[in-house]
Amino acid sequence: MKKGDFIWGFVLFAFIAFVAYPDTHVLFVNFTSAQPYIGGFIKFALLATMGEMLVVRLSTGNWKKAPGFIWRVIIWGLLGIVITLIFSIFSGGVSSALENGMLIGKGNKFAFAFFTSLLMNCTFAPTMMAFHRYTDTYLDLKYGEGVKKPTVEDVVGRIDWKGFVSFVVIKTIPFFWIPAHTVTFLLPPEYRVLVAAFLSIALGLLLTIAKRKK
Repeated sequence: MKKGDFIWGFVLFAFIAFVAYPDTHVLFVNFTSAQPYIGGFIKFALLATMGEMLVVRLSTGNWKKAPGFIWRVIIWGLLGIVITLIFSIFSGGVSSALENGMLIGKGNKFAFAFFTSLLMNCTFAPTMMAFHRYTDTYLDLKYGEGVKKPTVEDVVGRIDWKGFVSFVVIKTIPFFWIPAHTVTFLLPPEYRVLVAAFLSIALGLLLTIAKRKK
């Protein structure tokens, strides 16, 4: 165990305690309801970044910042804003489709959660994942390898698109994200983006385990 392990665990524990403790729980719910975009930014900037750092720790054995660390935090935060909006769009759209009989399961909570997760992960998710893979690779080239101005060709040519499609899209979406987000959409709206941010940590662990086995 290293010092960083305790710090990482303490930060995660403190955040969970803040959300779970009755007095601060009320503050959390009120804030995320009143300021959903700011809340989405904070949740993903913190939790998804912690997930990335954990992956590095498990892969290398050390705690260290990834190249372009601040930009990665900002990008995760911006993705948190987009995901907050997307959750609202897809949940509202599926509710309307169920109500109008365009999907089966009107009035069924599980049908709502499943179809929302299915449609979101089969349409929006691959685009978001590809965008994030692009930004990660760009930052690796610019701040990790010293390429002053990485071009689109540089970044796209460096990405393992075969691995992206064969594992990230074909395996993680049906076997991880669709079931996980089905559970997420069974929760009250104020917790959905929070749980989605926590899921980024879980996926990071799965990716690291898969990489080690490979």
